[in-house]
Amino acid sequence: MITRAAAKIQQGRLTIYSTSLFVSDLLEPNFYQIERLDSSDSTKGYQRVLDEKRKKKLAEYLTQAWKEGDAFLPTSIFLATDKNINYDPTSNTISFDINEVGPFNVVDGQHRVAGLIEAANDIPEIKNFQISANIAVNLDEISQMCHFLIVNSTQKSVDTSIVQQIHSRLTNMVNFEEIPTLPKWIQRQVLKAEDRDALIITEYLNSESDSPWYKKIQMANEISSNGTTIKQNSFVTSIKKYILSSNNPIMRTEDVQIRNNILKNYWKAITNIYNPEGNLSDSALYKTIGVDLFNQVSPAVFSQLFLKKDFKTNSIESLFKRAFEKLDTEHIRISLPHFWEKGNDASGLNQAAVRKYATEINKAISIAKNEISDIQL
Repeated sequence: MITRAAAKIQQGRLTIYSTSLFVSDLLEPNFYQIERLDSSDSTKGYQRVLDEKRKKKLAEYLTQAWKEGDAFLPTSIFLATDKNINYDPTSNTISFDINEVGPFNVVDGQHRVAGLIEAANDIPEIKNFQISANIAVNLDEISQMCHFLIVNSTQKSVDTSIVQQIHSRLTNMVNFEEIPTLPKWIQRQVLKAEDRDALIITEYLNSESDSPWYKKIQMANEISSNGTTIKQNSFVTSIKKYILSSNNPIMRTEDVQIRNNILKNYWKAITNIYNPEGNLSDSALYKTIGVDLFNQVSPAVFSQLFLKKDFKTNSIESLFKRAFEKLDTEHIRISLPHFWEKGNDASGLNQAAVRKYATEINKAISIAKNEISDIQL
């Protein structure tokens, strides 16, 4: 049984006990756990991956400062449990058996916890070091996830890809009564469902073995590999901005599978033009520049495809090739595979240049469209 002096804090329906813990408490079996977002299953967890460098830096500070007698860590950690903790208002103490209420989830402060434990492994006396802790009780996992989002959105930055994943999960839970009140800007993102819809597309393109984007997108909490060329954050942001926009005809269909297949065929056609041998894995085509440019072009392409209801890969490829023939000499180079090779022209484009090229391709598509349309008077 652990007994600590504590102040009871009531924030609406949320009960928090502000107290202190010893590092030795953290070392107790089953005392805490960290619900990290699973890169292979976005329905599990919510925490970011532990930054080993950040943990080590804190541990080194603590061990050095401890030797010099001036170690301090005033910021509190935020723990949560879905169970209750006994509170004695007469003595202002909390008492709990970790086997009954644990493990606590570390909602905020995982790097401090990891750094303290590593420091204690180096200097056993650090086990007696006290840290401030706020413990929330009767808080289910969904609410813990929401509070993690609130804390990290209002006080300090967190990887945008993790925020996108949480927004997506909350979109599917908007009718759950137990979800706490969220800040308005978070509510808007959740209700618009853009993160969820963009993640559906992103995960599909990244997981289909016949997709040009197969395993090229580094998803949230996923370790970077040689095959990844772009981060989830950048890919999702581009999808939201250009694909899920009101002017993109692809939004006419609510069938998610059809939408996914259209986009897969779209990128197959682009790959057939620029990377038919499949050997340009590090091409700028598969980075933010390529994604943004061809996502910007997609409304013009899909407008024509919807007229014929033909979204076959070869039809898309033919449309691009006809459009490229109409480009002027200043912009024709964008149609050449060499343009997209690593270190060549595309690698040096800024967003203004990307928009300019997209505009020129859109014009060329419009010209090609008028020439092949069946006009009846």
